[in-house]
Order: sequence, then C-alpha cells, then structure tokens
Amino acid sequence: MTSLFQSVFSFFLTWWGAFLIAALDASMLFFLPFGVDAVVIYMSARDEEWFWLYPLMATAGSVVGAAGTFWIGRKIGEVGLERYVPERRLERIRCRVRDSGAIALAIPALMPPPFPLTPFILTCGALNVNPWRFFATFGAVRLLRFGAEALLALRYGRGILRVLQSDTFQMVVAGFIVIAIVGSVVSVVLLWRSSHQSRAHAT
Repeated sequence: MTSLFQSVFSFFLTWWGAFLIAALDASMLFFLPFGVDAVVIYMSARDEEWFWLYPLMATAGSVVGAAGTFWIGRKIGEVGLERYVPERRLERIRCRVRDSGAIALAIPALMPPPFPLTPFILTCGALNVNPWRFFATFGAVRLLRFGAEALLALRYGRGILRVLQSDTFQMVVAGFIVIAIVGSVVSVVLLWRSSHQSRAHAT
C-alpha cells in the first residue's frame, strides 16, 4: 500500500496533470471526489518552489472543462435539462441561478463534493447565463479555492506529505478510485441514454 498513492496519481502529479484532472472533473464524463484538491495539495506540499503553479493550472483546467459542460447546456436548452439533472435538484438550481446572481455562480465553485457542480454548470448554460460573467466568476472563485489549498500545503507541507503517504490515506484513495470508476461509468451511460432518447424523439 505504501506505493499506491504514487502509482495511482503518478500520471497526474505534474503541472499538466493538475490541468487535465481539473478539466475532467468539470466535465460530464468524470467523477472523482476531491481528486483535484488532492493533486493541488500534494504537489504544492512536495514542490514548494512551484507551489503557486498548481492552483493556476487547476483553475485553467476547471474553466476548460466547465466550458464544455456549459456549451452542452446551451445546446440542449432548458427543456433538455430534465434528461440530465433530476427534477428536484434542477428546480433548486434554477431558483439559485435566477435569484442570486453572481453569488449563485461563486458558491458552487467553492463548495466541495458532494455538491453537484456539473449539473449547476449545465443549468447555467441552458438558462443562457452570460458566459463572460459566469466564467470570470467561476475562474476567480476556483483560483481562490485552489490557491488557499496550495498555501495551506506550503505551510504544513511535511505533515501533509506524511498523511498523504500513509497507508490509511492510501486506502481512502483506493475507495475514491472505486467511486470514481463507478460514477464515471454511470455518467457515461446516462449521457448516452439521454443522447439516444433525444435522437429517437427527433426522428
């Protein structure tokens, strides 16, 4: 178990890995709770000289991934949202987007799982939220979140590394990997079914 963390995340433990996993995390095809946060914290604690780079790359990746989800929302429109987002959750997100303005855009980008970030981005796209305002707010708040994590990792680096490299944490990582695989498969299946149903209705 001592090498599990390294072996699992070795592909992502680079500046471009932080970008990639953040982009996937904000997309509709990937599910890994705290995956981006773990990479930012671990890399910032391990590589103190470049600690500032990882929150920047994670933020950039989040914006890129969110752009794809936002675009899908625009394409399917408000009516099509019901095929992707459960009705009760959708109504709550609708109210938040319409009534809270920029605050509604900021809070979800700060909140950790299990807050449904992807459905929120999808809904913002479908409701024709101004993309400049959305992505400016989204990017700023994601940078605040990842930057705070990087600063904490820099301050408590050695202690954090001991925790992240412990057998207990690596067992938790293994559990998250299982969740990620199951969640990602479910997301792909639901997306495929929704697309198939849309084509069927169109014909």
